[in-house]
Amino acid sequence: MSDLEAPTEVAAEPAVEEVADEQFAFDVNDFPGGARSAIEAVLMVVDEPITEIALASALELPVDDVRAHLTALEEEYAAQQRGFTLRSVAGGWRVYSRSDYAPVVEKFLLDGQQAKLTQASLETLAVIAYRQPISRSRVSAVRGVNVDGVVRTLLNRGLIEELGSDGDGGAFLYGTTDYFLQRLGLGSLEELPALAPYLPEVDVLDEIAEQGRG
Repeated sequence: MSDLEAPTEVAAEPAVEEVADEQFAFDVNDFPGGARSAIEAVLMVVDEPITEIALASALELPVDDVRAHLTALEEEYAAQQRGFTLRSVAGGWRVYSRSDYAPVVEKFLLDGQQAKLTQASLETLAVIAYRQPISRSRVSAVRGVNVDGVVRTLLNRGLIEELGSDGDGGAFLYGTTDYFLQRLGLGSLEELPALAPYLPEVDVLDEIAEQGRG
């Protein structure tokens, strides 16, 4: 009989996927406000319209249930005369300020025009101006940081606007506005200084963005 002891079995560590599944395991109906409040929480953090399928997948709910909750929320906001509403646009849902309060929102945004743009806003605006139409992911690839908040600021200032969506990924594309040209005293984009050669080409941006998602 051998004096060597049998090797001790070591419990295998859970796979990364299993840990992630446990971390995000939940039942939306267990939250204080239930599924409807969970949907609201997601809608508060999206910058682009989110589809019913995407919501259903994230919250593990049937698509029909999600659609019913969205419709109910829209009706609830209208009945309560809230300053915001839910709208279905571009194949998805997003929270918008109610049109009845447009004068208030417009005054707030125009008052904000007097504030100077931050360095981050100026850099993001430059990338969009020279590489438009361009998606937020490509702008982020150039700057090396998330630009969601900065893009919202530029949209609110009226310096950039949505120019449709990317046919491949469906992401919104952004470009500068006539107001942008007015503020710079330019007649057209062709009068922009020759800065473009210092920015990566579009195919390079795609490669960088793809690496960032890998």
